[in-house]
Amino acid sequence: MPNNQQETHNIQAWSLINRKYLGQGVRVKRFRRPKRSQIRNRVLLAVLMAKDIKLSRLAEELGISSRSVSAWVYEGRIPSNNNIDKTCRLLGYPPHILFNETLIRQSPIVCQPTPSRFMKRSITSSPRSNVILTGLCMVYDFSVTDVSIWIGVHPGTFRKWLHSSHLPTPALQEKAEAFFRIPRHILFADCETL
Repeated sequence: MPNNQQETHNIQAWSLINRKYLGQGVRVKRFRRPKRSQIRNRVLLAVLMAKDIKLSRLAEELGISSRSVSAWVYEGRIPSNNNIDKTCRLLGYPPHILFNETLIRQSPIVCQPTPSRFMKRSITSSPRSNVILTGLCMVYDFSVTDVSIWIGVHPGTFRKWLHSSHLPTPALQEKAEAFFRIPRHILFADCETL
């Protein structure tokens, strides 16, 4: 008996010590900010971030573990056909956009010329918006103005791409494709459905 009481006392003592140094609680961010090299399926993460769907919520909707969904995004695993179909129906995109194996394998890193920060006010609730392009700005924490300067277009033009699902000219599509390193048919998938 004395040994059991000794363990209880030690646990309580450590609990008090931890409470003193750690504080009352820890604020958990909605999405973790992984290193850019850790994201394998950037398009899926971009759609989830733009639609404000947590990985755990997607997993709950699909009836699978959140670890599986996390593996799709961060490790580049391809889900079963059944889960691909469910995910595509839930998010509203075809499999060749959300689970493009070539893009997932390459997992290119975007070169950021200067520090930038995504502003939440950039998100609008317009009925026609380019979710993928907006989500990519969120994934990389890019300011809309900075991206437009890096690509070489006027900020108002870039905002039209985001908020009005305006399909740019092929030359401007090529600039966006070269910067984000994602094929234009995926970058502007929301525009092509008009």
